[in-house]
Amino acid sequence: MSDWADLSNTAPDLEKRLGYHFKDPALLKLALTHRSHSAAHNERLEFLGDSVLNCAVGHLLYRQLKQFDEGDLSRVRSNLVRQQALHDIAQTLSLHQFLHLGEGELKSGGLRRPSILADALEALLGAIFLDGGFAEAARVIDSLYTPILKQVDPKTLGKDAKTLLQEFLQGLGLPLPVYSVVATHGAAHSQVFEVECAIAKLAITVLGSGSSRRAAEQMAATQALAAVREATASVPKKTRRAKKSSPPPQAALVFEDKERKA
Repeated sequence: MSDWADLSNTAPDLEKRLGYHFKDPALLKLALTHRSHSAAHNERLEFLGDSVLNCAVGHLLYRQLKQFDEGDLSRVRSNLVRQQALHDIAQTLSLHQFLHLGEGELKSGGLRRPSILADALEALLGAIFLDGGFAEAARVIDSLYTPILKQVDPKTLGKDAKTLLQEFLQGLGLPLPVYSVVATHGAAHSQVFEVECAIAKLAITVLGSGSSRRAAEQMAATQALAAVREATASVPKKTRRAKKSSPPPQAALVFEDKERKA
């Protein structure tokens, strides 16, 4: 947006996408103003919006994920409010069309920068909170996040490949995988690690590489998880769990006939 005189023409489009009409247009203007443009910018609103967002998303998850404990609720929320998630929502709103940045930021591609878009979305939520109260802000947040919750699997959201592999193997009653560094390449400042992930019970061995041992292990775990799923896809769950220890068969009880013995 090149001039704030255009805001009165474009604001209704953004308000329609948000499902909220501002009673105080000045709050909307402030929320969309980056610090590179003027001394009156959106950073304080961003601070406020961050708190509103965490509370509202927490309440949404509390209502919808009734079987999740505190740890899992925190894991899901942290992934839903991180910068990438906010950037994705900002893109669905085409928020870049409404931002006001300084010339330097505009020339350097600031309208597409994830951090600027994510911060502006938080500022916008903070402005809605000040303009209409928490209930209205929470309603807007619910409308933005409910479709996302339908598209993701809360049970796996935010878990890395090693955790997912471990949980999948435990669900099958199998031992944990073994990770081993098999090679390193390159100079000390730019090494590449090769890590082997072995699952002996399934005769699966895969390699992963990365710029650190941890990254290589994650890559190997990703490939191992795919291999395990493929190897066990045609095995019914009852058969998978049949290997769990069961009590040995007991000999039939024999009762002596006392009268015959006598």
